[in-house]
Formats: sequence, structure tokens, C-alpha cells
Amino acid sequence: MHSMYPEQLLVPMRQELTRLGIEELRTVQDVDARLVDQQGTAMVVVNSVCGCAARNARPAVAMAMQHATKPDVNATVFAGQDVAATERARELFVGYPPSSPSIALMKDGDVVFMLPRHRIEGRTATEIAADLTAAFDKYCAPSAAMSA
Repeated sequence: MHSMYPEQLLVPMRQELTRLGIEELRTVQDVDARLVDQQGTAMVVVNSVCGCAARNARPAVAMAMQHATKPDVNATVFAGQDVAATERARELFVGYPPSSPSIALMKDGDVVFMLPRHRIEGRTATEIAADLTAAFDKYCAPSAAMSA
């Protein structure tokens, strides 16, 4: 499958996340290398060209990345663009239907927190960022490993 949009249109949407230090996973091999058998915590942003990704999800992730506590790994796949990588990442989100945009927080390979599209659209970036940072505090803090 090919990208739905010309790559030059996607560059700014990709850069909104990569400039924050979030790693793009563009192939199945990238996803497997970064997320399969990953120990610790990983945030995976399923990016999208839709308005709620631009207005809500990406700005919320930018706010959340300012938080003192963050996941060990921060990665992104682009739905509808890097199709195979997105499908592979979604296979790791056991129990959650495909959704874009969406943001998963994984711990030791299991999804411990998920923000699917229906919890992104219609909410402000500030509200979404608050959900993310609360999840970071719960699952990513050094003390989380001891209390889990």
C-alpha cells in the first residue's frame, strides 16, 4: 500500500512530533526493534492527517513531553501513510481496536493506558495532556515499578 498523501505535505505533521524527540517508526522492522520485547515504558502516538490530530493530539503530546516524568521510549507511527508499521504497532495494542489518532502507553510490552480517537476529538489539548501526564506519573515514575 502507498501513502494516501504526497510526502511533502506530511513533513510538517511528522516534524511536530519528531522535533520533540519522538522517534518515527516507519517500517515493521522499526516497530519490532523498538517496541517488541521492550522493557520499561513506551508511548506510541498513532499520528494522522485529521483535524483532531492537528488541533488536539499533537499539541497535547507536545505539552505532555514538557512533564518531568516521561516514558523511556517515545515513538510514533503515521496511520494511512506508513501503513505496515502502523498495522504492526496496532497488533501490539492487544484489546484495542484500530483508532487514529490515538496514544498508547505501554509498560513491559503491555498497554496500560490508551487514548483512542473518541477520547481525543472534542477535547482540548490541555485536557488530553493532563490525561497523559497522569498516566506518566502512574506508570513511568521510578516508584511505579516498586508499587506495581
